Amino acid sequence: MSVNGSSTHHKFLIVGGGSAGISVAARLCRAGQSGSVAIIEPSDKHYYQPLWTLVGAGILPREETERNEADYIPSGAKWVRDAVQEFDPEKNAVVTRSGQRLTYDFLVVAAGIQVDWDKVKGLRENIGRGGVCSNYGYDTVNSTWQAIRNFAGGDAVFTHPATPIKCGGAPQKIMYLADEAFAAQGVRGRTKIHFYIGEPVIFKVEKYAKALLEVIERKKIEPPHYRHNLKEIRIDSKEAIFDDLANNKEVVQKFDMIHATPPQSSPDFIKKSPLANAAGFVDVDKQTTRHTKFPNVFALGDCSSLPTSKTGAAIRKQAPVTVANVLAAAKGTQPSGQYDGYTSCPLVTGYRSLILAEFDYDLKPRETFPFDQSKERYSMYLLKRYALPMMYWKGMLRGRA
Repeated sequence: MSVNGSSTHHKFLIVGGGSAGISVAARLCRAGQSGSVAIIEPSDKHYYQPLWTLVGAGILPREETERNEADYIPSGAKWVRDAVQEFDPEKNAVVTRSGQRLTYDFLVVAAGIQVDWDKVKGLRENIGRGGVCSNYGYDTVNSTWQAIRNFAGGDAVFTHPATPIKCGGAPQKIMYLADEAFAAQGVRGRTKIHFYIGEPVIFKVEKYAKALLEVIERKKIEPPHYRHNLKEIRIDSKEAIFDDLANNKEVVQKFDMIHATPPQSSPDFIKKSPLANAAGFVDVDKQTTRHTKFPNVFALGDCSSLPTSKTGAAIRKQAPVTVANVLAAAKGTQPSGQYDGYTSCPLVTGYRSLILAEFDYDLKPRETFPFDQSKERYSMYLLKRYALPMMYWKGMLRGRA
Protein backbone atom coordinates (compact mmCIF):
# COMPACT_ATOMS: atom_id res chain seq x y z
CA MET A 1 0.00 0.00 0.00
CA SER A 2 1.17 3.50 -0.83
CA VAL A 3 -0.59 6.64 0.31
CA ASN A 4 -0.67 9.66 -1.98
CA GLY A 5 1.59 7.99 -4.54
CA SER A 6 3.21 10.15 -7.23
CA SER A 7 2.15 7.99 -10.19
CA THR A 8 -0.60 9.66 -12.21
CA HIS A 9 -1.50 6.80 -14.58
CA HIS A 10 -3.07 3.52 -13.49
CA LYS A 11 -4.30 0.53 -15.43
CA PHE A 12 -7.27 0.14 -13.07
CA LEU A 13 -8.49 3.21 -11.22
CA ILE A 14 -11.24 2.76 -8.62
CA VAL A 15 -13.24 5.69 -7.28
CA GLY A 16 -14.38 4.91 -3.75
CA GLY A 17 -12.96 2.82 -0.95
CA GLY A 18 -16.22 1.54 0.54
CA SER A 19 -17.79 -1.90 0.24
CA ALA A 20 -17.81 -1.96 -3.57
CA GLY A 21 -14.46 -0.29 -4.23
CA ILE A 22 -12.47 -2.41 -1.78
CA SER A 23 -14.16 -5.61 -2.95
CA VAL A 24 -13.30 -4.90 -6.58
CA ALA A 25 -9.73 -3.88 -5.74
CA ALA A 26 -9.17 -7.03 -3.69
CA ARG A 27 -10.53 -9.23 -6.46
CA LEU A 28 -8.39 -7.53 -9.09
CA CYS A 29 -5.28 -8.00 -6.97
CA ARG A 30 -6.13 -11.65 -6.35
CA ALA A 31 -6.55 -12.05 -10.12
CA GLY A 32 -2.92 -11.10 -10.70
CA GLN A 33 -3.28 -7.35 -11.10
CA SER A 34 -1.28 -6.28 -8.03
CA GLY A 35 0.61 -3.08 -8.77
CA SER A 36 -1.91 -2.02 -11.43
CA VAL A 37 -4.72 -0.94 -9.11
CA ALA A 38 -5.29 2.43 -7.42
CA ILE A 39 -8.16 3.47 -5.11
CA ILE A 40 -9.21 7.08 -4.63
CA GLU A 41 -10.74 7.44 -1.16
CA PRO A 42 -10.52 10.43 1.20
CA SER A 43 -11.70 8.79 4.44
CA ASP A 44 -9.37 7.08 6.89
CA LYS A 45 -12.22 5.08 8.43
CA HIS A 46 -14.37 2.27 7.03
CA TYR A 47 -17.81 1.47 8.41
CA TYR A 48 -20.00 -1.62 8.33
CA GLN A 49 -23.20 0.36 8.09
CA PRO A 50 -25.73 -2.53 8.18
CA LEU A 51 -25.10 -2.80 11.93
CA TRP A 52 -26.12 0.81 12.59
CA THR A 53 -29.72 -0.37 12.99
CA LEU A 54 -28.59 -2.51 15.93
CA VAL A 55 -26.49 0.33 17.34
CA GLY A 56 -29.56 2.56 17.23
CA ALA A 57 -31.49 -0.09 19.14
CA GLY A 58 -28.90 -0.25 21.92
CA ILE A 59 -27.70 -3.76 21.03
CA LEU A 60 -24.05 -2.95 20.40
CA PRO A 61 -21.68 0.04 20.52
CA ARG A 62 -21.06 1.97 17.32
CA GLU A 63 -17.30 1.37 17.67
CA GLU A 64 -17.91 -2.24 16.66
CA THR A 65 -18.84 -1.00 13.16
CA GLU A 66 -15.65 1.00 12.56
CA ARG A 67 -12.25 -0.04 11.21
CA ASN A 68 -9.20 1.76 9.84
CA GLU A 69 -9.42 2.11 6.06
CA ALA A 70 -5.69 1.37 5.79
CA ASP A 71 -6.25 -2.14 7.14
CA TYR A 72 -8.47 -3.03 4.17
CA ILE A 73 -6.60 -1.50 1.25
CA PRO A 74 -5.29 -4.59 -0.60
CA SER A 75 -1.51 -4.94 -0.40
CA GLY A 76 -1.25 -4.76 -4.19
CA ALA A 77 -3.26 -1.56 -4.53
CA LYS A 78 -2.21 2.07 -4.22
CA TRP A 79 -4.31 4.30 -1.98
CA VAL A 80 -4.77 7.87 -3.22
CA ARG A 81 -5.95 9.81 -0.16
CA ASP A 82 -8.06 12.31 -2.06
CA ALA A 83 -11.57 12.83 -3.42
CA VAL A 84 -12.71 13.03 -7.04
CA GLN A 85 -13.94 16.41 -8.16
CA GLU A 86 -14.38 15.89 -11.89
CA PHE A 87 -14.54 13.12 -14.49
CA ASP A 88 -13.10 13.52 -17.99
CA PRO A 89 -13.95 10.19 -19.62
CA GLU A 90 -13.19 11.42 -23.12
CA LYS A 91 -9.56 11.69 -22.01
CA ASN A 92 -9.60 8.79 -19.57
CA ALA A 93 -8.92 11.07 -16.64
CA VAL A 94 -10.22 12.24 -13.28
CA VAL A 95 -9.36 15.41 -11.42
CA THR A 96 -9.19 15.30 -7.63
CA ARG A 97 -10.06 17.88 -5.01
CA SER A 98 -6.37 18.58 -4.43
CA GLY A 99 -5.80 19.22 -8.13
CA GLN A 100 -4.25 15.89 -9.13
CA ARG A 101 -5.07 14.67 -12.63
CA LEU A 102 -5.06 10.89 -12.76
CA THR A 103 -5.42 8.90 -15.96
CA TYR A 104 -6.47 5.30 -16.41
CA ASP A 105 -6.96 2.46 -18.82
CA PHE A 106 -10.08 1.29 -16.97
CA LEU A 107 -12.22 3.14 -14.45
CA VAL A 108 -14.50 1.57 -11.84
CA VAL A 109 -16.83 4.01 -10.07
CA ALA A 110 -17.92 2.80 -6.63
CA ALA A 111 -18.53 6.05 -4.78
CA GLY A 112 -21.58 5.05 -2.73
CA ILE A 113 -24.59 7.23 -2.09
CA GLN A 114 -24.84 10.76 -0.71
CA VAL A 115 -26.90 11.50 2.40
CA ASP A 116 -28.72 14.79 1.80
CA TRP A 117 -29.34 15.91 5.38
CA ASP A 118 -30.13 19.48 4.42
CA LYS A 119 -33.02 18.54 2.13
CA VAL A 120 -35.16 18.18 5.26
CA LYS A 121 -35.41 21.60 6.88
CA GLY A 122 -34.54 21.49 10.57
CA LEU A 123 -33.15 17.94 10.54
CA ARG A 124 -29.37 18.24 10.70
CA GLU A 125 -29.22 20.85 13.45
CA ASN A 126 -31.75 19.10 15.68
CA ILE A 127 -30.49 15.51 15.70
CA GLY A 128 -30.02 14.56 19.34
CA ARG A 129 -32.49 17.21 20.54
CA GLY A 130 -36.18 16.95 21.37
CA GLY A 131 -36.51 13.31 20.37
CA VAL A 132 -35.05 13.81 16.86
CA CYS A 133 -32.67 11.03 15.81
CA SER A 134 -31.26 9.16 12.82
CA ASN A 135 -29.22 5.99 12.25
CA TYR A 136 -27.74 7.33 9.01
CA GLY A 137 -24.36 8.59 10.19
CA TYR A 138 -21.66 7.35 12.54
CA ASP A 139 -21.89 10.71 14.30
CA THR A 140 -25.70 10.51 14.65
CA VAL A 141 -26.46 6.84 15.29
CA ASN A 142 -26.11 7.10 19.07
CA SER A 143 -28.92 9.68 19.04
CA THR A 144 -31.40 6.92 18.20
CA TRP A 145 -30.84 4.79 21.27
CA GLN A 146 -30.81 7.95 23.37
CA ALA A 147 -34.23 8.90 21.96
CA ILE A 148 -35.67 5.38 22.36
CA ARG A 149 -34.30 4.95 25.89
CA ASN A 150 -35.65 8.32 27.03
CA PHE A 151 -39.04 7.98 25.33
CA ALA A 152 -41.89 8.31 27.84
CA GLY A 153 -44.82 7.69 25.50
CA GLY A 154 -46.77 9.69 22.93
CA ASP A 155 -46.25 9.79 19.18
CA ALA A 156 -43.20 7.98 17.80
CA VAL A 157 -42.69 8.72 14.10
CA PHE A 158 -40.46 6.84 11.65
CA THR A 159 -39.82 8.05 8.09
CA HIS A 160 -38.71 6.66 4.73
CA PRO A 161 -38.03 9.27 2.00
CA ALA A 162 -39.25 9.29 -1.59
CA THR A 163 -35.71 8.81 -2.93
CA PRO A 164 -33.43 5.83 -3.47
CA ILE A 165 -31.78 4.90 -0.17
CA LYS A 166 -29.22 2.41 1.05
CA CYS A 167 -31.03 -0.70 2.29
CA GLY A 168 -34.66 0.00 1.55
CA GLY A 169 -35.88 -1.90 4.61
CA ALA A 170 -33.76 -0.06 7.19
CA PRO A 171 -36.24 2.76 8.00
CA GLN A 172 -38.79 0.24 9.27
CA LYS A 173 -36.33 -2.09 11.02
CA ILE A 174 -35.60 0.48 13.71
CA MET A 175 -39.34 1.00 14.15
CA TYR A 176 -39.89 -2.67 14.99
CA LEU A 177 -37.00 -2.63 17.45
CA ALA A 178 -38.30 0.57 19.05
CA ASP A 179 -41.71 -1.08 19.49
CA GLU A 180 -40.12 -3.87 21.54
CA ALA A 181 -37.95 -1.43 23.49
CA PHE A 182 -40.99 0.67 24.38
CA ALA A 183 -42.78 -2.46 25.60
CA ALA A 184 -39.78 -3.42 27.76
CA GLN A 185 -39.72 0.12 29.18
CA GLY A 186 -43.42 -0.03 30.04
CA VAL A 187 -44.47 2.84 27.75
CA ARG A 188 -45.85 0.98 24.71
CA GLY A 189 -49.43 1.14 26.02
CA ARG A 190 -49.40 4.93 25.87
CA THR A 191 -47.61 5.15 22.53
CA LYS A 192 -48.71 5.48 18.93
CA ILE A 193 -46.15 4.43 16.32
CA HIS A 194 -46.45 6.04 12.88
CA PHE A 195 -44.61 5.06 9.69
CA TYR A 196 -44.47 7.58 6.84
CA ILE A 197 -43.04 6.14 3.63
CA GLY A 198 -42.48 7.84 0.28
CA GLU A 199 -43.15 4.58 -1.58
CA PRO A 200 -46.62 3.28 -2.51
CA VAL A 201 -45.96 -0.10 -0.80
CA ILE A 202 -44.28 -1.27 2.40
CA PHE A 203 -41.82 -3.43 0.40
CA LYS A 204 -41.53 -4.06 -3.32
CA VAL A 205 -41.54 -7.86 -3.18
CA GLU A 206 -45.08 -9.03 -2.50
CA LYS A 207 -44.13 -12.06 -0.43
CA TYR A 208 -42.15 -10.00 2.08
CA ALA A 209 -44.59 -7.07 1.97
CA LYS A 210 -47.34 -9.41 3.14
CA ALA A 211 -45.18 -10.64 6.01
CA LEU A 212 -44.25 -7.10 7.07
CA LEU A 213 -47.86 -5.95 7.09
CA GLU A 214 -48.62 -8.86 9.39
CA VAL A 215 -45.81 -7.68 11.69
CA ILE A 216 -47.26 -4.17 11.71
CA GLU A 217 -50.72 -5.48 12.54
CA ARG A 218 -49.45 -7.75 15.30
CA LYS A 219 -47.43 -4.96 16.89
CA LYS A 220 -50.43 -2.61 16.68
CA ILE A 221 -48.44 -0.03 14.73
CA GLU A 222 -50.66 2.55 13.01
CA PRO A 223 -51.45 1.76 9.34
CA PRO A 224 -48.57 3.06 7.16
CA HIS A 225 -48.90 6.47 5.52
CA TYR A 226 -47.84 5.73 1.93
CA ARG A 227 -46.52 8.32 -0.54
CA HIS A 228 -45.61 10.78 2.23
CA ASN A 229 -42.23 12.52 2.13
CA LEU A 230 -40.72 14.33 5.12
CA LYS A 231 -39.67 17.89 4.26
CA GLU A 232 -39.37 19.73 7.57
CA ILE A 233 -38.99 19.23 11.30
CA ARG A 234 -40.25 22.01 13.56
CA ILE A 235 -38.51 21.36 16.82
CA ASP A 236 -40.24 24.05 18.88
CA SER A 237 -43.75 22.82 18.11
CA LYS A 238 -42.65 19.14 17.82
CA GLU A 239 -44.19 18.83 14.35
CA ALA A 240 -43.06 16.84 11.31
CA ILE A 241 -44.18 18.26 7.97
CA PHE A 242 -44.79 15.89 5.08
CA ASP A 243 -45.73 16.26 1.44
CA ASP A 244 -48.64 13.95 0.68
CA LEU A 245 -47.48 13.04 -2.82
CA ALA A 246 -50.69 11.26 -3.79
CA ASN A 247 -52.98 14.17 -2.95
CA ASN A 248 -50.59 17.09 -3.48
CA LYS A 249 -51.06 18.57 -0.02
CA GLU A 250 -49.12 19.16 3.19
CA VAL A 251 -49.58 16.95 6.26
CA VAL A 252 -48.59 17.84 9.81
CA GLN A 253 -47.77 15.08 12.31
CA LYS A 254 -47.06 15.77 15.98
CA PHE A 255 -44.18 13.83 17.46
CA ASP A 256 -42.56 13.08 20.79
CA MET A 257 -39.82 11.14 19.03
CA ILE A 258 -38.93 10.98 15.34
CA HIS A 259 -36.42 8.77 13.58
CA ALA A 260 -35.73 10.45 10.24
CA THR A 261 -34.25 8.66 7.26
CA PRO A 262 -32.76 11.52 5.23
CA PRO A 263 -33.16 11.77 1.46
CA GLN A 264 -30.27 10.27 -0.50
CA SER A 265 -28.89 10.70 -3.99
CA SER A 266 -25.91 10.08 -6.20
CA PRO A 267 -22.83 12.09 -5.10
CA ASP A 268 -22.79 15.59 -6.54
CA PHE A 269 -19.53 15.05 -8.42
CA ILE A 270 -21.21 12.19 -10.29
CA LYS A 271 -24.48 14.03 -10.93
CA LYS A 272 -22.71 16.80 -12.84
CA SER A 273 -20.44 14.44 -14.80
CA PRO A 274 -20.71 12.94 -18.31
CA LEU A 275 -21.09 9.53 -16.64
CA ALA A 276 -24.50 10.28 -15.13
CA ASN A 277 -27.95 9.38 -16.38
CA ALA A 278 -30.97 11.68 -15.98
CA ALA A 279 -31.37 10.58 -12.35
CA GLY A 280 -27.75 11.40 -11.58
CA PHE A 281 -26.44 7.84 -11.21
CA VAL A 282 -23.60 6.31 -13.26
CA ASP A 283 -25.34 4.98 -16.36
CA VAL A 284 -24.42 1.31 -16.78
CA ASP A 285 -25.81 -1.79 -18.42
CA LYS A 286 -27.76 -3.65 -15.75
CA GLN A 287 -26.27 -7.05 -16.62
CA THR A 288 -22.60 -6.23 -17.27
CA THR A 289 -22.17 -3.08 -15.08
CA ARG A 290 -20.37 -1.50 -18.07
CA HIS A 291 -21.06 2.13 -18.91
CA THR A 292 -23.55 2.64 -21.72
CA LYS A 293 -21.33 5.19 -23.50
CA PHE A 294 -17.74 4.74 -22.31
CA PRO A 295 -16.63 1.08 -22.74
CA ASN A 296 -13.65 1.34 -20.36
CA VAL A 297 -15.82 2.60 -17.49
CA PHE A 298 -17.73 0.37 -15.08
CA ALA A 299 -19.78 1.12 -11.97
CA LEU A 300 -21.42 -0.85 -9.19
CA GLY A 301 -22.98 -0.33 -5.81
CA ASP A 302 -25.08 2.56 -4.62
CA CYS A 303 -23.80 5.18 -7.11
CA SER A 304 -24.67 3.03 -10.13
CA SER A 305 -27.90 2.96 -12.12
CA LEU A 306 -28.33 -0.78 -11.48
CA PRO A 307 -32.09 -1.07 -10.80
CA THR A 308 -31.93 -3.09 -7.61
CA SER A 309 -31.87 -2.39 -3.88
CA LYS A 310 -28.74 -0.61 -2.69
CA THR A 311 -27.32 -3.15 -0.25
CA GLY A 312 -24.01 -4.77 0.60
CA ALA A 313 -25.45 -8.12 -0.46
CA ALA A 314 -26.09 -6.73 -3.94
CA ILE A 315 -22.50 -5.48 -4.10
CA ARG A 316 -21.25 -8.91 -3.08
CA LYS A 317 -22.83 -10.32 -6.27
CA GLN A 318 -21.99 -7.31 -8.45
CA ALA A 319 -18.27 -7.26 -7.62
CA PRO A 320 -17.25 -10.61 -9.20
CA VAL A 321 -19.26 -9.79 -12.35
CA THR A 322 -17.66 -6.36 -12.61
CA VAL A 323 -14.15 -7.73 -12.11
CA ALA A 324 -14.65 -10.51 -14.66
CA ASN A 325 -15.93 -7.99 -17.21
CA VAL A 326 -13.19 -5.43 -16.53
CA LEU A 327 -10.55 -8.14 -17.00
CA ALA A 328 -12.25 -9.32 -20.19
CA ALA A 329 -12.25 -5.77 -21.55
CA ALA A 330 -8.58 -5.42 -20.61
CA LYS A 331 -7.85 -8.49 -22.74
CA GLY A 332 -9.83 -7.05 -25.63
CA THR A 333 -12.63 -9.58 -25.37
CA GLN A 334 -16.34 -9.00 -24.94
CA PRO A 335 -17.49 -8.90 -21.30
CA SER A 336 -19.82 -11.84 -20.69
CA GLY A 337 -20.41 -11.71 -16.95
CA GLN A 338 -24.08 -11.26 -16.08
CA TYR A 339 -25.54 -9.77 -12.90
CA ASP A 340 -29.18 -10.77 -12.41
CA GLY A 341 -30.12 -8.14 -9.85
CA TYR A 342 -29.76 -10.38 -6.80
CA THR A 343 -29.96 -8.49 -3.55
CA SER A 344 -30.76 -9.25 0.05
CA CYS A 345 -32.34 -7.23 2.82
CA PRO A 346 -32.24 -8.72 6.33
CA LEU A 347 -35.43 -7.24 7.80
CA VAL A 348 -35.02 -7.09 11.57
CA THR A 349 -38.48 -7.30 13.16
CA GLY A 350 -37.41 -7.49 16.81
CA TYR A 351 -34.56 -8.17 19.20
CA ARG A 352 -34.72 -11.88 18.40
CA SER A 353 -36.38 -12.03 14.97
CA LEU A 354 -35.63 -11.34 11.32
CA ILE A 355 -37.16 -11.88 7.88
CA LEU A 356 -34.43 -12.56 5.31
CA ALA A 357 -35.60 -11.06 2.01
CA GLU A 358 -33.65 -12.17 -1.06
CA PHE A 359 -34.77 -11.36 -4.59
CA ASP A 360 -33.69 -10.39 -8.12
CA TYR A 361 -34.44 -7.79 -10.81
CA ASP A 362 -37.85 -9.34 -11.40
CA LEU A 363 -38.72 -8.97 -7.68
CA LYS A 364 -38.90 -12.74 -7.43
CA PRO A 365 -37.65 -14.38 -4.20
CA ARG A 366 -34.17 -15.94 -4.54
CA GLU A 367 -33.92 -17.59 -1.16
CA THR A 368 -30.76 -19.33 0.08
CA PHE A 369 -32.15 -21.54 2.84
CA PRO A 370 -34.51 -24.54 2.55
CA PHE A 371 -37.34 -22.87 4.44
CA ASP A 372 -39.75 -19.97 4.03
CA GLN A 373 -37.60 -16.89 4.66
CA SER A 374 -40.64 -14.63 4.95
CA LYS A 375 -41.18 -16.15 8.42
CA GLU A 376 -39.54 -14.37 11.34
CA ARG A 377 -36.68 -16.41 12.77
CA TYR A 378 -34.13 -16.02 15.57
CA SER A 379 -31.58 -17.96 13.50
CA MET A 380 -31.74 -15.32 10.78
CA TYR A 381 -31.29 -12.58 13.39
CA LEU A 382 -28.11 -14.35 14.54
CA LEU A 383 -26.98 -14.48 10.91
CA LYS A 384 -27.22 -10.70 10.66
CA ARG A 385 -25.75 -10.00 14.08
CA TYR A 386 -22.73 -12.30 13.90
CA ALA A 387 -22.20 -14.17 10.61
CA LEU A 388 -22.69 -11.40 8.05
CA PRO A 389 -20.26 -8.92 9.70
CA MET A 390 -17.59 -11.64 9.83
CA MET A 391 -18.22 -12.50 6.18
CA TYR A 392 -17.92 -8.80 5.34
CA TRP A 393 -14.64 -8.04 7.12
CA LYS A 394 -12.87 -11.36 6.53
CA GLY A 395 -14.37 -12.45 3.21
CA MET A 396 -15.98 -9.79 1.02
CA LEU A 397 -13.40 -7.04 1.64
CA ARG A 398 -10.58 -9.54 1.08
CA GLY A 399 -11.99 -10.60 -2.29
CA ARG A 400 -12.82 -14.08 -1.02
CA ALA A 401 -16.62 -14.01 -0.74
